[in-house]
Amino acid sequence: MKKLIKATFVLTLLFFSSAIVAQDIEIPLRFDRYYDYDQLVEALHKLHDAYPDMTKLQEVCKSEEGRGVYALTINNPKTGKELDKPGVYVDGNIHGNEIQAGEVCLYLADYLLKNYGTNEKLTKLVDKNVFYIIPSVNVDGRYHFFHDANTPSTNRGLRIPKDDDRDGLFDEDFPDDLDGDGNICQMRIRDSLGGYKTDPEDPRLMVRVKPGEKGEWRLLGREGIDNDGDGKINEDSEGYVDPNRNWGFNWQPNYVQSGSGSFPFSGNAIKGIAEFLYARPNVSVVFAFHNAGGMFLRGPSTKAEGEYDRNDVKVYDFLGENAERIVPGYRYLISWKDLYSTYGDFDNFTYNVIGAYSFVGELFMSSQETFKDRKEEKKPEKEESMFSSGAERERERLKFNDNVAQGTLFKPWKKFHHPTYGDIEIGGWVKMSSRLPHPFMLQDLVHRNASAVIFAAEQTPEVKMEIFEKKKMSDNLFRIRVRLINSKAIPTLSSHFIKKNVVPKDQLKVSGSGIKVIAGGKLTDRFRDKVSYKENKPEIQFLSVPGFDFVEYEFIVEGNGKVKVNYSSLKAGSLEKTVSLN
Repeated sequence: MKKLIKATFVLTLLFFSSAIVAQDIEIPLRFDRYYDYDQLVEALHKLHDAYPDMTKLQEVCKSEEGRGVYALTINNPKTGKELDKPGVYVDGNIHGNEIQAGEVCLYLADYLLKNYGTNEKLTKLVDKNVFYIIPSVNVDGRYHFFHDANTPSTNRGLRIPKDDDRDGLFDEDFPDDLDGDGNICQMRIRDSLGGYKTDPEDPRLMVRVKPGEKGEWRLLGREGIDNDGDGKINEDSEGYVDPNRNWGFNWQPNYVQSGSGSFPFSGNAIKGIAEFLYARPNVSVVFAFHNAGGMFLRGPSTKAEGEYDRNDVKVYDFLGENAERIVPGYRYLISWKDLYSTYGDFDNFTYNVIGAYSFVGELFMSSQETFKDRKEEKKPEKEESMFSSGAERERERLKFNDNVAQGTLFKPWKKFHHPTYGDIEIGGWVKMSSRLPHPFMLQDLVHRNASAVIFAAEQTPEVKMEIFEKKKMSDNLFRIRVRLINSKAIPTLSSHFIKKNVVPKDQLKVSGSGIKVIAGGKLTDRFRDKVSYKENKPEIQFLSVPGFDFVEYEFIVEGNGKVKVNYSSLKAGSLEKTVSLN
């Protein structure tokens, strides 16, 4: 009977796994399942093959284990070159276990392409912007999360070997799938001196014992054995460099920031993507998707950096508060202030070095795993004590598992004879639980988060140029006034970039044969003819155009003939108009 129960359980897990990782890939893609690494790459190739005129697929770099990190560029070449348009960069799966982040990226690419030409709004969006999409940053991690046994939280870092236990060996003591079910679950042993007892409301759970109370269970940690014979279990798994602590802005060594690596950009993908972004100074907005919490996070990442410039904060607030509306339950937060401090993270790098308004999207909310009636929904959550270990929430999740996920998310406790501990039990939440939405919940998650990206992409700078005055001042002298209007929220350059002089400002240039620019400068009050004239080279003005605003410039031109007025911007493209002097 025990063999029959175990076989039935394994078959159930295999059925669940086959249901969430389908074998056939079609265009348009499906989002009621997850794509492993090879399927993800195949999906990118099929998108490129289906839309060859609108896409470019390139391998950004190779991972530590030789897998390709791929970027899909979406651009309509008929509306301009990619570097002449605002860039929208989106990536996911920087941590190996955060697989649903890759699905958001795939969905965004598929949704934009399949709706181009039929949905007017999305057609205009793609014509205006260029999209750079990297669905999986940590490709080795994605591969191993699917194909190896894991917990919901393991297999996060880059596969750079590390001697965690300092015994001269590298990555020699991984967790072990002792019962061969494809998961790394929890081990427990009966012990009257242990810190836990069986939950009286649900025997699958344990609660902490109170002081002086007799125990029943001792937790032994993740499923595994002592592979290297050093008396410790599971202490040296895959080399741990956290790819979201390895970027070259405000990086700190490992004794300050755990997982930072030996030096910034030591991860192959981190260096490769940095070079990819350096070559694309047009990137104006960035979304990096992670896996859990229901948040849109922005920097700064540490208190010591100080708050961002107030003009940049206005832009962030506009984008973040609207993202909250698009994805119900998500919160727009500041990383260090509302969560915790980090060093060497990606969004801080892209804001400070690339000059892009950058968000981290933390996706799935486990609070959505509910099994309540209307009366229960209105009841306030019970405050958890140090002895309850979140028991109320765990009970609720188990009801969801039993009645909605049909028992696929939690493994009942089973006896096992361990070579070190003797008779133990193995059970708990399986790897495709806890930090991942069940596949039936995936469609809503990917669409809403892709829609948050689409909203931000609508707000990339959109500048129009007007020559709103040409006035003859004398026989050979003219006054030309130019207005640059940005109808969107994101400025052509962030205030931070302007203050730090990171890149050249936008340029407004007046030229023409047979003419000479006598004076030029910013028109500060056109009603009272107040101009802040530039002393040298008045024919070239350096500027930026704020969001939802305009700037005006005046040029005094001597001569006759045609005058060209050129505007150029790293992040807003180029414009040109011609005016005749007569």
